[in-house]
Order: sequence, then structure tokens, then C-alpha cells
Amino acid sequence: MKDYTIENLLDLNETIAKDLFEGKTYPWEVLSEIGDFILKLGESLDPEEYEKRGENVWVAKSAKIAPTAYINGPAIIGKEAEIRHCAFIRGNAIVGEGAVVGNSTELKNVVLFNKVQVPHYNYVGDSVLGFHAHMGAGSICSNVKADNQSVVIRAGEEEINTQRRKVGAILGDWADIGCGSVLNPGTVIGRHTNVYPLSAIRGCVPAGHIYKDKEHIVEKR
Repeated sequence: MKDYTIENLLDLNETIAKDLFEGKTYPWEVLSEIGDFILKLGESLDPEEYEKRGENVWVAKSAKIAPTAYINGPAIIGKEAEIRHCAFIRGNAIVGEGAVVGNSTELKNVVLFNKVQVPHYNYVGDSVLGFHAHMGAGSICSNVKADNQSVVIRAGEEEINTQRRKVGAILGDWADIGCGSVLNPGTVIGRHTNVYPLSAIRGCVPAGHIYKDKEHIVEKR
């Protein structure tokens, strides 16, 4: 599992939530703490740069928020972020600097690092998306198994039971997910890895690869 640690997936200098990850080994370990972390961090944000809107929602003054977007707290919207028409942020969400949350995209219990793009009809729940990660139109992070059992992260013969019923996906920095793809609960995508459109993925995909289908995962050249 060493390839799927925080250290090997994420640049913590590219998120306001760096301290959330301190002392942890794997990214999914932060999922139970996102809400409380936002409440603490939000109160410490510079009022010259952030304004509090409603209950436990902090929005950078340089962010662009469409009037039709809905943001429920706790939430932090970073500098220069863009929340587009009819975006639905349900709470426990950190949206990084320069990130894009697009038309009809839904977020819940997530950390989006800086420059993340979820711009068209995406669902991202109980997930962590690394710096500059991108999800193509209609791609989603499924976060609950059909049997409602705890989500298990699997990489080859190794596995870790998260002891959580809800775990979506972890995307490493610069991961790119093709349109219409489904990332099944507990999917982890390595840094700089590309996923073909209309893929259905479960388990871990290593960094620097192209996922064509489960039988064809090729290293980039």
C-alpha cells in the first residue's frame, strides 16, 4: 500500500487543509474529521481575504459564486475558486484555490485541493481530490457499496478495511478521469494517471499509467 499513502499521492502544499492530513498515513483517514476541521479553520481565516456567509460558510472574496449555486456549511471556498450555476455543496466541503465546481455538480464531505476541476455533472462524496485533478463530464465517485458493508481499499493482494460505510475516491495530483466514468467505493487513482471515458473502476490504479479497462492498464511513456 506504500504507493497509495498521502506522501505518494498528494502535495500538501497545495491545500489550505494541510494540517488535516498531519499524523495520518492514508488520505481516507481524514474523512471523519473534515467537518470539525472546517469549523476550526474557518474561524481563523483572515477577514480581509474571506467573508463568512450564513452559518459556517467561509468564502474567499476573490471567489466567483453563481447566484444559483447552493452552499451548505460547514464549507470553505478558496481564493479564485469558481462555483458555477446550480452547483450543490451539501456540507463538509473544502474547495481549493482556483478550483472549479460546475453545473449541477454535487459535493459532500470532500477536500478538493487547489486547481481541481469538477466542472460538469459530477458527484463527489466522501473523497479527496489532489492538486489539479480533473473529472470529465458525468463522472462520479460512488461512495456506498450495494451491501452497505465497510469499504475496503484493495491494491493487488493487499487490503485495508476503512471501517467506514461511505468512502468515495482518492485522486492523486494531476489524475484525469474520463467522461462518464464511475469510480466505485474505495477507488484510488495515482498521480498523473489517466482513465479512459466510460470506465468502471474499483481498487487502486498506480501513478503514471493509463487505465483503458481492467485488463489493460499501461504505463505512460
